[in-house]
Amino acid sequence: MNTKRKTKIRLSKLGKIIIIGIVIAIIMIIYLVNTITYRMSDEYKILELGYNDTEVETILKKTEKKPAEREKIKKLRYNKIIPKLLNQKYFMFKNLERYLDYAHKHADTDLKTVVAMVNVKRDYDFYTHVTNTDVSKKELILVNKYHKLSKDFTPNQIVEISNQYAYDGNQISKEVYEAYRSMWNAAKKEDLVLIVNSSYRDYESQDEVWNSLEQASGEIAADNKAARAGHSEHQTGLALDIVTYNSLNNEFDQTKEFKWLQKNAHKYGFILRFPKGKEDITGYNYESWHYRYVGIETATKIHNLNITYDEYYAYYLE
Repeated sequence: MNTKRKTKIRLSKLGKIIIIGIVIAIIMIIYLVNTITYRMSDEYKILELGYNDTEVETILKKTEKKPAEREKIKKLRYNKIIPKLLNQKYFMFKNLERYLDYAHKHADTDLKTVVAMVNVKRDYDFYTHVTNTDVSKKELILVNKYHKLSKDFTPNQIVEISNQYAYDGNQISKEVYEAYRSMWNAAKKEDLVLIVNSSYRDYESQDEVWNSLEQASGEIAADNKAARAGHSEHQTGLALDIVTYNSLNNEFDQTKEFKWLQKNAHKYGFILRFPKGKEDITGYNYESWHYRYVGIETATKIHNLNITYDEYYAYYLE
């Protein structure tokens, strides 16, 4: 009896040892699997690049449904501004390397400005990297120093602007004319008078404008004041230079009419195309008189977002 009992006890202890061994083995396997899985994870690989936990969280969150973008970041060397760039409202991943290059060259520039400048191609010299304007976008086409109209481009339905609303000899597209008259009438009800002093210009006319400025003041000054032929919004039939009586262009922002337009132009589909403080973005000097028709919906969005059309086009349309 004693021998049998001792044998049972030994077997019982052995069984417990085996079970404990199996449990330990399972725990070790789970640990190894978890460790290997974690070391293969994006979180670990990004941490290994040198990012801290907060930066890793940002990268993972911003690229959660964008595996290609996450892979690109994993292949890049550590850069502390990448997580900060990802948090910028108008960040576009396709421009990441250009953001990094621009930020490196302009170390004192805040990242919001870095993103805006690169989005509108301002990291390139004027009149380089030029693409043909996508005229299929109709009233939403972009024409600037990087987007060009062909020499033979002519807007549809160009009409004469009555002398009631403009100085003599002005023309504009029919759609813009109708919107402008509605805006003119609304301003008139408040005893304000709007007057167009420049409107549609064809390629050749714009070429004459730019060449005269270049001959008088040089290329740089000409580029700041006017667009080269093919790069002017006036060729689109969508742009109006608006002033009031007894007011020069550069004095227009001191008038009641200008202040009214600031509050109301978007309601009729117009935006101030080259606003103050945005010269680096637009590539032009501030022009309080230059208004561009983009339609009520888009003009209202731009007004509410307080951005230029160049920025809007790059982020929402291009």
